[in-house]
Amino acid sequence: MAPSRRLLDEIRQSQPFPSPAQEAAVGLLRTADAVRRGVGEVVGERGITQQQYNVLRILRGSHPEPLPTLDLAARMIEAAPGITRLLDRLEAKGLVGRRRCKDDRRQVLCSITPPGLDLLAALDQPLDAALSRGMHPLGEAKLAALTELLDQVRAGFAAARKPAAPGPEPTPLPLSSPRPTTHQEREP
Repeated sequence: MAPSRRLLDEIRQSQPFPSPAQEAAVGLLRTADAVRRGVGEVVGERGITQQQYNVLRILRGSHPEPLPTLDLAARMIEAAPGITRLLDRLEAKGLVGRRRCKDDRRQVLCSITPPGLDLLAALDQPLDAALSRGMHPLGEAKLAALTELLDQVRAGFAAARKPAAPGPEPTPLPLSSPRPTTHQEREP
């Protein structure tokens, strides 16, 4: 398959990518940035960041049950090293509440407040409209296929981070077509 000329033009790269995996990764990162900017514009109009929106979305999903801070951090779309500061800001805005766990005083439980639920309700339609506009060209079948492909990519990266099980080394998949040697180039 030929490299995507559109991606090469967007990033002003004149040379083809060294491998299909690199081209796909750059395309994925470029696309993620476009989605991130689209979401950021919508949530920014309501005075919150994308990470704050993500926290509120997660807490709404667990509502009315609170979530421990570490569970909340583990569910974030992007890792948030400053989860405490993020929660401090949301609590100062009255969008989340925190309390110590009765059974384990070291654990802090987080929950969304009624104003936080109201804010998310106000964001639902404009955010859905923005995402639908951006993804409309794909249609439902391609969106389902894209979601499945993205699941596979995340699973591949998750598997690559795990320690290898004892046994024979798996044969790596080629990331690009092997370049013929000088001898092979001479053969008809």
